[in-house]
Amino acid sequence: MTIEKKKKIKAIIIITLSMFLLGLGIWFAVIIQPQRRPKGTRYKTTKILKNKGDVKMIAHRGASGLTLENTVAAFEEAGKRSYYGIETDVHVTKDGKYIIVHDDSLKRIAGLDMVIEETDYETLRALRFKDVYGESDEENMYLPSLEEYLEICKKYDKQAILELKNKMDEQDAIGIAQAVKESGWFERTTFISFAGENLLAIRKVFPDADAQFLLEEVTDADIQFMIENRLDLDVCWDQVTRKLVKRMHDAGLKVNCWTVDGIECAKVMKWCKVDYITSNILE
Repeated sequence: MTIEKKKKIKAIIIITLSMFLLGLGIWFAVIIQPQRRPKGTRYKTTKILKNKGDVKMIAHRGASGLTLENTVAAFEEAGKRSYYGIETDVHVTKDGKYIIVHDDSLKRIAGLDMVIEETDYETLRALRFKDVYGESDEENMYLPSLEEYLEICKKYDKQAILELKNKMDEQDAIGIAQAVKESGWFERTTFISFAGENLLAIRKVFPDADAQFLLEEVTDADIQFMIENRLDLDVCWDQVTRKLVKRMHDAGLKVNCWTVDGIECAKVMKWCKVDYITSNILE
């Protein structure tokens, strides 16, 4: 190999590597970085995703970019906006009742070392929290009941996106679905869970229940499970590709992605043809 040819190959390698690093930098700056924010901070205004097309927007834990997540205030704020649905999380308390909260404990949102599933319902309901800035109290800063959440969805005509937290006893999963049925909002509720057993338990009693399987990563086994059980996909946005969405659509299933807070990232998700985008802040 001549010296000139070696120089040409070296130049091509350098240019290729430089283009790759540039592309990686742009991806981080435009797609990844807007998804990140300092712990404990919240946005003060809602960014609007324009030209949503057929994509339906879901408010993650209510309008959690504006006020404390999973509170009546957060659900009311989401209800007043253009969201298709309001997502939330339901736990079973120590005494077998249902309460709205995301984490297994109250350490993160309130600094309280209280485990939800080891605490009585009335004790949890009596708690009142500070606003997201920790400066003053706001109205409706407490853990809502399942019924309160559903009533707000009904009030504002929003789809209820209800996550069953942790693997539950079958009777609890069915009990939650039954409570939704009794509320009159069953046909407008989508049940989601990382525990497929929760969804299958509901389907035993309510075979037509709308359900999405939550995943951080997607495997072929997961896809087969969803196809066999008619479960839509609810997946972390960084797993979404156009090929994956097409595969789900070809199987007659829908795709929801979470949690998308950057406009450019949302545009990529829209290009991938997802059906739903779950966001803390984008409408």
